[in-house]
Amino acid sequence: MRSASTALVNLLNAARAAPDAQVLMADCYTFTLRTGLILTYTNADVPILLNGYTYLSNSVLVDGLRFKCAVGLDVDQQQITISARPTDTINGVAFLEAIRNGVFDGCEIQREKAFLTSWTAVPVGSVILFKGRVGTIDSVGRTTAQITVNSDLVLLDLNMPRNLYSPQCVHVLYDSGCGLLKSAFGSNGTVGSGSTAIEINWGSSSSVFTQGTILFSSGVNAGVSANIKSASSSALVLSSALPNVPSPGDAFTVFQGCDHTLLTCQSQFNNLGNFRGFPFVPPPTAAY
Repeated sequence: MRSASTALVNLLNAARAAPDAQVLMADCYTFTLRTGLILTYTNADVPILLNGYTYLSNSVLVDGLRFKCAVGLDVDQQQITISARPTDTINGVAFLEAIRNGVFDGCEIQREKAFLTSWTAVPVGSVILFKGRVGTIDSVGRTTAQITVNSDLVLLDLNMPRNLYSPQCVHVLYDSGCGLLKSAFGSNGTVGSGSTAIEINWGSSSSVFTQGTILFSSGVNAGVSANIKSASSSALVLSSALPNVPSPGDAFTVFQGCDHTLLTCQSQFNNLGNFRGFPFVPPPTAAY
């Protein structure tokens, strides 16, 4: 069952009563990146204005995401094919290269079918056929990319039991249980000279960024996020190499990391009230 507006229901009912009535349909795909950037595309021959966004018709082509209706809580897994030209870009980076660089990691994808009375009119209404998020990037070629998409039910795929007892905090840093606002612990910077794909020279670096993340906002790595293995007073060392060597002056935002210990939670974040570790639980012992 899919909800629809009253205007759309009336249009479809009228079309059923008049067999020769013309109802035009267009598939509209919405990509919401982790950075907040929203990309919209349609398979129609003309741009579609829907929900305040213009869905481009002369750009990226998307194929896939069938409608599926089933009983139960099984995660629906589907594969989509994205075709793009070298002139299709995201923040100046070629679309397929951006996919290869990890820009689509955690991206939310939605397929929506819009109904129109003519190609020059605003859609009467629309129906959401699929909503999910990127699972894996299966392959990226010169003109197309294959991506596996999981339905939102994947969010229910949690480890059980819910409560674990360990010396370290079991919360993910900046999640709802941790309660900290990620933006409050981020710092903006630019790449220093002599940087490599795995070591970013930055004069304002600090050890508080160890186990944190870095997100590039300009340059060849725009939109790419990476984990920080260690940080000193002069450089950030990444866990894995960036897809491209950054240039001096490339902008980024770096966020503080956490080792999930009681001391770090208290001294670095002043967040002891949300600490979910149990460092004082006696260690397991053997009885003889």
